[in-house]
Amino acid sequence: RERERELGDCCGWFLEFPPMEAEPEFERVLSFLGSIPILQQLPASSVKRLAEAVKFKYFGTGDYIVREGEAGEGIYFIWKGEVEVPPAEDADVAGLTMPSLKAGDYFGYASTGPVKEIHKADVLASTEVICLVLSHEHADLLSTNSIWCSEKDEGIAMVEKILHLESLEVDVFRAFTVPLSPSAGHVFGGQLLGQALAAASKSVDPSLLVHSLHSYFLRTGDVSLPLIYGVQRIRDGHSFAIRHVTAIQKGHTIFTMSASFQRAEQGFEHQKAMPLAPNPEKLLTREQLRESYRTDPRIPVSYRNKLLKNKVVLGPIDIRLCEPEDRVKPTAKEPRQKMWLRARGKLSDDQALHRCVAAYASDFQFIDTSLRPHRETAGFSTVTLSLDHAMWFHKAFRADEWLLFVVESPCASGARGLVQGQMYTQNGELVMSVAQEGVIRRFDKAKVKTKSNL
Repeated sequence: RERERELGDCCGWFLEFPPMEAEPEFERVLSFLGSIPILQQLPASSVKRLAEAVKFKYFGTGDYIVREGEAGEGIYFIWKGEVEVPPAEDADVAGLTMPSLKAGDYFGYASTGPVKEIHKADVLASTEVICLVLSHEHADLLSTNSIWCSEKDEGIAMVEKILHLESLEVDVFRAFTVPLSPSAGHVFGGQLLGQALAAASKSVDPSLLVHSLHSYFLRTGDVSLPLIYGVQRIRDGHSFAIRHVTAIQKGHTIFTMSASFQRAEQGFEHQKAMPLAPNPEKLLTREQLRESYRTDPRIPVSYRNKLLKNKVVLGPIDIRLCEPEDRVKPTAKEPRQKMWLRARGKLSDDQALHRCVAAYASDFQFIDTSLRPHRETAGFSTVTLSLDHAMWFHKAFRADEWLLFVVESPCASGARGLVQGQMYTQNGELVMSVAQEGVIRRFDKAKVKTKSNL
């Protein structure tokens, strides 16, 4: 008891006695658990609940932490010291190295059911050891239906489902193209951005949030196949962490991203003022604009009947263009536009999710801004493909509330267009800056020769 009291005075935590400064010590525990890779894949809310649920336990050198054949008290996260797993008595120990675990490692089993997993070997403290123990009664915190929310998945927004990842192992995730999600015959670029950022976010301490990303689109993705996202841990520091993500299909890398994460910090502030924009609630949705062409008297009835065959489906992002283009009678416009956007449905509260949703939404109609000065006549189409995409996140925001996306294209040349944009909240806070270069090619239908039926 006296040893535990002395230890508590040193580290601020021990089994029976409360910490002298509860809030700072809780943050230490939260930061420690957030550094453990297997826990980084959980919703941020679950990691916080884990930090509240774990109990500290002290072991002296040579003490048994668990014995072979026992269920143990749950999952043990090593806060300090080293433990070893000695070989069984009847094992041939010649040349055998005893497994050892150190601070940041974990072992054990946790289950809320009546049947508990039994340890297959003794685990001993080779030095003085402090463990954080997650008891069996809290085992449900380690399993959730979503990487974003620990609650049941009823009423989850469509974009949150699109950005859900399946963990195959630490730093390797699998994702899919959800039915009815946006695509143009290939995986939507925003989906790659959002899912890759989700994979990177699930490999860092939840206390760190992405502040910048830089990505390249290398190949088009197949919507019928799963996407594998691999994360490389480039650097882990107290204030910053860097991750590199690759998206793979059919054995080929189709997309790469480097993302930098930062722990919240106070500093100097200034921003560019938000321009004037109409009330988003008084603008038509992108789906309503599409519907309007079905009854537009300027369009021949025969073509309108073709439009009726294609059902207009509500997308995961509600987009309201401030100055929509007239696709029936196109005219050249300045290479700039403004649009309001927000996720359809209520999102989970995880700020990392909101940044992934913003990355997903930022690819909608973005590169199209570079084509606005060149839509002089009808009768031709364009081909656009994203080449690279960069984002800088300035402040926290909610992606299920209106964001004004102010976009301009300073240059187009060499069949490429450059676009830059800023996103503002409705109260005028600049929360993101975005840039992209993409392929923009004219496709003149009149010059396309009809293939022979022979």
